[in-house]
Amino acid sequence: MVVTDVIADMLTRIRNAISAKHLTVDIPVSKMKLSIAEILKNEGYITNFELIGEGVQQNIHITLKENESSPYVITGLKRISKPGLRIYANSNNLPKVINGLGIAIISTNKGIMTDKQARENRVGGEVLAYIW
Repeated sequence: MVVTDVIADMLTRIRNAISAKHLTVDIPVSKMKLSIAEILKNEGYITNFELIGEGVQQNIHITLKENESSPYVITGLKRISKPGLRIYANSNNLPKVINGLGIAIISTNKGIMTDKQARENRVGGEVLAYIW
């Protein structure tokens, strides 16, 4: 199976795992997906992630974080910039997700970071996804 939008595939796998009430999800590995998983862990949306398998068969094994009030910490994921329509924002117009309660993942020339980190570094870039 050839996937043209790897970020949308990652978000869909996480969304499907949440709706099926799974605690873990496996995603084929890439550098961008590892960066996004690192951001999700640092922001407290997932418990942990690790690489499993060897060679080209490697996967990212993500453990989703549970919450007391709702089943999972992640309540929503949305892909913003798509291969057919790229969405960019400069450092002055970076989006805020639910008035700062969620995060926007931004691909900048300094790497993949959250909207808060991009504001601190005063860089803009491609708006990849919203997570809340």
